[in-house]
Amino acid sequence: MLVELAGSDRQVGELTRVVGQPQALVSYHLARLRSGGLVSSHKSSFDGRAVYYRAHLDRCAELLASVGAALHPGLSVVRPPYPPLPVTRDRRHLSVLFLCTGNGTRSQIAEALMRRATGGSVQVASAGSHPKPVHPNAVKVLSELGIDIADARSKSVDQFSAHHVDYVITLCDKVREVCPDFPGQKGAMHWSIEDPSRLPGTLRETLPAFRAVAADLESRIAYLISLIDTPTSKEHTRHGR
Repeated sequence: MLVELAGSDRQVGELTRVVGQPQALVSYHLARLRSGGLVSSHKSSFDGRAVYYRAHLDRCAELLASVGAALHPGLSVVRPPYPPLPVTRDRRHLSVLFLCTGNGTRSQIAEALMRRATGGSVQVASAGSHPKPVHPNAVKVLSELGIDIADARSKSVDQFSAHHVDYVITLCDKVREVCPDFPGQKGAMHWSIEDPSRLPGTLRETLPAFRAVAADLESRIAYLISLIDTPTSKEHTRHGR
């Protein structure tokens, strides 16, 4: 279950199918993982009924490191922040597309963070199913991180329908349901992240929520880069809708 959740946020029904176990058993172990802080959940922003579960990989890494040190000093490992894994794949022809509804906040932040983290060695883009202007707080939180997207403009997913895309990352629950397949697609992941632009309040009052989204995306992107740099014989496959 953790392996599945490490790649993509999932609903209980999806986990039941992929692990081949009864729903009651899956729900029991999800509850145990939640109590340990390894997994969290929230209701879908699309229909308000489905519940998405996600794994907190930083917490998993911390606990694994603690277990090793507790068993034997020789099993101690480097604690966070972890050094990057060696690059074993030529990134020059890899492409990643981040999708959300408006392409005004989450996917714009993800695109910028991914581009900086890979030094431009991966083709990164973002788009939305119903594009809207880039949110001022998205520009501000990235500026705080030393990234300038003042000239960024939102784009429609239709612009990429005929493009080769290796990894498609959906960031909102609504887009996940309508996300098309792309030519050459190797993997699809879903990161169920709330849209901070929908929160009530002034720009100043909602800014902390934008910072939290940026921090969440930065952590997830670090693990995504490790994944694409060290591919296995089994690429992440498209999840069921």
